[in-house]
Amino acid sequence: MTFLLEFAYLAATALFVLALHWMNDPSTARRGVIAGAGGMALAILGTLLSPGIMNWGLIAIAAVAGIAVGIPLSRVPLTAVPQRTALSHAFGGAAAGLVGVAKFHLFLGDGGHGLTRFITIAIIGEVILGFVTVTGSLIAAAKLQEVKWVPQRPLTYPGQNVVNLMLLAIAVACGMAIVVNPAGFGFLFPVVIVLAALFGVLLVLPIGGADMPTVISLLNAYAGLAAVAMGFVLDNKLLIIAGALDGASGLILSIIMSRAMNRSFGNVLFGAFGQVTTAAAGVETRKAKTETAEGAAQFMEIAETVVIVPGYGMAVAQAQHRVRELYDLLRKRGVTVKFAIHPVAGRMPGHMNVLLAEADIPYEDLVEMDEINADMPRTDVVLVVGANDVVNPAARSNPASPIYGMPIIDADKARMCFAIKRSMNPGFAGIENELYFAETTFMLFGDAKAVIGEIVKSLQASSASSAD
Repeated sequence: MTFLLEFAYLAATALFVLALHWMNDPSTARRGVIAGAGGMALAILGTLLSPGIMNWGLIAIAAVAGIAVGIPLSRVPLTAVPQRTALSHAFGGAAAGLVGVAKFHLFLGDGGHGLTRFITIAIIGEVILGFVTVTGSLIAAAKLQEVKWVPQRPLTYPGQNVVNLMLLAIAVACGMAIVVNPAGFGFLFPVVIVLAALFGVLLVLPIGGADMPTVISLLNAYAGLAAVAMGFVLDNKLLIIAGALDGASGLILSIIMSRAMNRSFGNVLFGAFGQVTTAAAGVETRKAKTETAEGAAQFMEIAETVVIVPGYGMAVAQAQHRVRELYDLLRKRGVTVKFAIHPVAGRMPGHMNVLLAEADIPYEDLVEMDEINADMPRTDVVLVVGANDVVNPAARSNPASPIYGMPIIDADKARMCFAIKRSMNPGFAGIENELYFAETTFMLFGDAKAVIGEIVKSLQASSASSAD
């Protein structure tokens, strides 16, 4: 049994590493998901082979409960994947936090035997990180789901950052007291839990929708670190390795997201980015030029190059399959079509890649921001599908803008730009998009799926008349 347990854990570790490696590239991402799921299956099987298991009934109940929750979560639409991901982090944090609570009380009930200083530190770290992840992830999921009682815009008040840091400091201080004397200061353990949970809520409430990709990846890192601490508490090497992989990948992804916005972690977590700005009194409201879907189709059919910039509006409208139809029609006409992918477009890392992959867009036509920007001055038509802040030229030209310095897709440098939006309402950053008022930009107002459907019909009609 011991040999089988160690072999299962070793194989699971290898599969986890391969899963992360394969998920670096869209062409091997499916293989990575399968490897990760296989590794987890082996990890569970190996754990079930452990000789210390005493209550199979409780394990069966927990497995049934997990399956009952997991199956519906696996069937959410792609627009709900960001909030589903946040919920997954909440479950991971809850598992770590609850295990820490159980082990602490089991150790105390056994007279404190085995509750070394190192194990106590691990338990405190596990509980703080776990419950911060639980409540922070739940608030993030509520923001993404647009739950009425949780504002999407930052919720701030004077001195908020000081209050938040004080809560965390008190929780850590209580934890240190418990480490010094677990039996004498064990009564502070519930205080640590409550403060950690409250800190998680107050940490995410001030963060606006524009920063959700970074917040989600950061919560992933917290959940991974909580798993590492849980591995030390349970003396489980696989948990330590898996948690370290999860935490490191989440941290690296958070760094990538922050760089994509040209902002620091501190600014993301404490900057309250996303406040709605209003026009000054007496300033004339600008008007954007509009165009019809038929007019846009006419420009596209005579273009040599078309770049499509997807955003969250495409996800909301579930327009990715219509985009694929447009892609196919333009390609048949000999038009070169590429997709410009911004790292923080959407509400989770890789959101646009996932949506376009669902519509079977070839991976080689998904071009990252830095690479596509060099081609923008030579691009005939750019079609912005529900993207906003990631194409706002104010990031380059307006030092007073909250997104100034953020790398963007240079859609304004193309010869012609069409932007599909439901209205002129600002994006997550809460500011006007200068692109919409540019000389070469025309707005196509309406649902992205419907508008692109009209463009497709116009192109099809044009092709039919040409054939006649």
